[in-house]
Amino acid sequence: MKAGRLVSILLLLQTRGRMTAAQLAEELEVSVRTVYRDVEALGAAGVPLYGDAGHAGGYRLLDGYRTRLTGLTADEAEALFLAGAPGAAAELGLGSVLAAAQLKVRAALPVELRVHADRISGRFHLDAPGWYARTEEAPFLPAVADAVWNSRVLEVLYRRWAEPTDVRRRLEPYGLVLKAGRWYVVAGPGPRTFRVDQILELTSCGEEFGRPEGFDLAAYWTAYQRDFHDRLHRGEAVVRLAPDVRLPEAAVERTDPDGWSVARVPIESVARAHGEFLRLGTDIEVLEPAELRGLMARTIAELAERYGNSPSPSGD
Repeated sequence: MKAGRLVSILLLLQTRGRMTAAQLAEELEVSVRTVYRDVEALGAAGVPLYGDAGHAGGYRLLDGYRTRLTGLTADEAEALFLAGAPGAAAELGLGSVLAAAQLKVRAALPVELRVHADRISGRFHLDAPGWYARTEEAPFLPAVADAVWNSRVLEVLYRRWAEPTDVRRRLEPYGLVLKAGRWYVVAGPGPRTFRVDQILELTSCGEEFGRPEGFDLAAYWTAYQRDFHDRLHRGEAVVRLAPDVRLPEAAVERTDPDGWSVARVPIESVARAHGEFLRLGTDIEVLEPAELRGLMARTIAELAERYGNSPSPSGD
């Protein structure tokens, strides 16, 4: 709608400064001619918007001009308050800042949108970590966040899985990512990804670094997750599944007359698949690989022997 587009032009110029008609058109997914008409409409409405010609030209608002957030729709106001992450902000030391910002936004909203926002806050609560996820303490998170913000080099003692487990690293922190309740710092050189809760010691060098030109944190994280997933599932198992049993990413090859299905399942390793498949009890039969089938058979035999004997009074 034109009214919403006009508000978008105002907010874009207010937050980004000078923009050309072509840039506005690309951002709003409209033609340049449409942008010209919208700019004329804003000028006719008394908005102090100016256009400069030439290679470095573009549209800009008069210095100091600010528009209030009255252009928000009800859905946008609801989404704004639903997207808040008070827990994450508190971990970063920004809990009070987030609360103050939400208060200011709420005060700027028209009464009807304020009611919608209050309704969202009272009826929805976001809690990202899973039920069985252990809360990991990350005492150095505020210091890492400060280094990210100010482009400061860090010297850390980091605990990893491989030997030697405790290693010293020089980090140029580009950004922080919160995934399933756990914080990760993406840092150069590389870049590479580190768990913040595995930082044992931290020292700020006071040295500034330059972020790589064009580095996109969201794009990096998407590629990192894809690569992690590819490395995670290097093997494959063939299994029979009881009727109505489904496994994530399982490719069903056929369904037998008894209702059991034969499927191929990507696995990280034989040991990991062994533990995962045991949870399904009698609803799964491993056909391949032979190593995994043999391991399952030995475990089941040991369990049968253990539970086939009456327990002694002492529990030995």
